[in-house]
Amino acid sequence: MSFGAIATPLTGSCTTGTAASIAPNDHSLPQAGNDGISSIRWSPTSNTLVSTNWDGGVRCWEVQESGGQVRGMGKAQVTHENSSPVLDCALSTDGSTVFSVGADKAVRMWNLAQQPPNNIPQQIGAHDQPIRSVAFLPTSNLIVSGGWDNMLKFWDARQQNPVGTLSLPDKCYALDVRDSLMVVATAGRHIITYNVQGQPHEHQRKESPLKFQSRCVAAFPDGTGYAVGSIEGRVGIQYVTKVTGKESFAFKCHRQDANVYSVNHICFNSQFGTFATVGADGIVNFWDKDNKQRLKGFPAIHRTITCAAFSAQGNLFAYSSSYDWSKGSSHYAPGTPNEIWIHNVVEEEIKPKGKKTGTYR
Repeated sequence: MSFGAIATPLTGSCTTGTAASIAPNDHSLPQAGNDGISSIRWSPTSNTLVSTNWDGGVRCWEVQESGGQVRGMGKAQVTHENSSPVLDCALSTDGSTVFSVGADKAVRMWNLAQQPPNNIPQQIGAHDQPIRSVAFLPTSNLIVSGGWDNMLKFWDARQQNPVGTLSLPDKCYALDVRDSLMVVATAGRHIITYNVQGQPHEHQRKESPLKFQSRCVAAFPDGTGYAVGSIEGRVGIQYVTKVTGKESFAFKCHRQDANVYSVNHICFNSQFGTFATVGADGIVNFWDKDNKQRLKGFPAIHRTITCAAFSAQGNLFAYSSSYDWSKGSSHYAPGTPNEIWIHNVVEEEIKPKGKKTGTYR
């Protein structure tokens, strides 16, 4: 299925390493790293943006917006031990602290107001295998990490040992938290939802509605469900709480003729509840799940888009372009640019346009 009401037709293909046709008003951040960008996150309280890279770096920028013009300035940078690839990051509720995880099997903490000794963020936890995902739990002020050791671990930054652990059916591929809802996607196409209000506990375990490997998950802003994206250019919209008039469904995206591309990241706009997908086809789409419409299609850039995030107020949208390693090391071009772009979101681009009578095709 595809969304039936499409606002903007999209064309183009992705060729790693060639010039990109970025929207002319989108601002490029300086010094975005020397290897692939694995995550980007906004502070919940400001226009501070943090990214992680395969070069071991965790970077921070201050982004300013005035009169529709956007400007970003590098603020600070730390590096994981031995420059091990960093795969994900999260920020505390007050935006003061960054938590990062990666191939060094460590959960690390960086107070943005301080530069750590030897420029290496403090280790507060560990897994037996690389750690794929991390999130901050606002309901308990704990940190949760999901690893390739088939474990979820919960951390209090003041203690050396985890305050709780939960077993996963397979390797963690992605996780997201919104209020009391946590959703985890693992290898084997498992999707597990948890209630993290109080003592974290499993709510539901099911097979992904998509036929191929999960690539990303994102919880709805209202906590009633989640979106999951796969390597086969599909997104599943799943409700965990019954909502009158709403049913779970799936649709195709990030496809061009016979070519199918991975959905690399999904993120929601907290103000309107609409969402963005980015893919290996070099395309950004804005969607309205409630009215089943595509709101906006960005011009294709000729590089893979790896990550995306809306700012806390929803008026800024960050997205990154770099190699996503989906085709392995044999397709990696050392000269591939690693860039982060900031798009000033106009309300007409992201606000629901109302119920349409379009049908799926």
